[in-house]
Amino acid sequence: MIGASLGAAAYERAPEISRILAGVGPVEDTRRARLSAKADAILTLNGIGISFGGVTALSDVDLEVKSGEIRAVIGPNGAGKSSLINIISGLYHADHGTITIDGQPFARVPANHLARLGVARTFQNLALFGGLSVRDNIASGRVHTRHASFVEHIAGLPRARREDAMIAEKTDQIVAFLHLESVADRLVATLPYGLQKRVELARALVAEPKLLLLDEPMAGMTATEKAEMAGFVRAARDRHGVTIILIEHDIGVVMGLSDRVAVLDYGRKIADGTPAQVRADPAVIQAYLGTAEGEDSEGI
Repeated sequence: MIGASLGAAAYERAPEISRILAGVGPVEDTRRARLSAKADAILTLNGIGISFGGVTALSDVDLEVKSGEIRAVIGPNGAGKSSLINIISGLYHADHGTITIDGQPFARVPANHLARLGVARTFQNLALFGGLSVRDNIASGRVHTRHASFVEHIAGLPRARREDAMIAEKTDQIVAFLHLESVADRLVATLPYGLQKRVELARALVAEPKLLLLDEPMAGMTATEKAEMAGFVRAARDRHGVTIILIEHDIGVVMGLSDRVAVLDYGRKIADGTPAQVRADPAVIQAYLGTAEGEDSEGI
């Protein structure tokens, strides 16, 4: 499993990456069966493009995400992966193109209504409240479900009590699901990095999203922490029915976890398919390994 980011030094690990790209795992038939059973698209991007200061970050990118799949988006550093996920979550507004979420088309996704659309996300850099407990951080993921007024909460009126009880119940369920019971009452700032990343996943899952956007959820983790996180991501799909878009630099994790993989390079989508199809695509090998045009990559 490759844990390092794929960037300018990728050529130094060409044999290792080539073996991953060339291998065909035994899970391909299972992936195909699952995708055929879940044919409906929960997210569709058509012709998405965005530029910053005259520099094109994404150019006419199309992407379809089927309900119930783990859909990875990979590419070298600067390929446009984070720009894509920021457009889906409404943080960026595309210059052109349309986004359809669960049948609703948008030119600009309303970020302030993201949870109500059934979408949740995590960030590359932790966005937790360090001075709050693990439990309180997770509970903040359900703020959109509160309808009782401030006065109702102060007075302890029935609707406010019901909402508090429901949020506490959902929080406890996610704490147990992600094995966070032993640290649930600790301040987040006192936790090691790997556990903080798990808390951020918990805060996203407690919202009960249909679509979960994971922006490098395993960045900076040890191999053991990555394996644990990969298990939780898979369980979120299998046990909670969450559709997942995964941006991740660890190619071993991506190929072992994803149903389909889209590959970006310089803002363009250069490949899209199952892990086995992407591994065998010459454009992907060239993008990651820097193979010259027409050069035979089999001997890498």
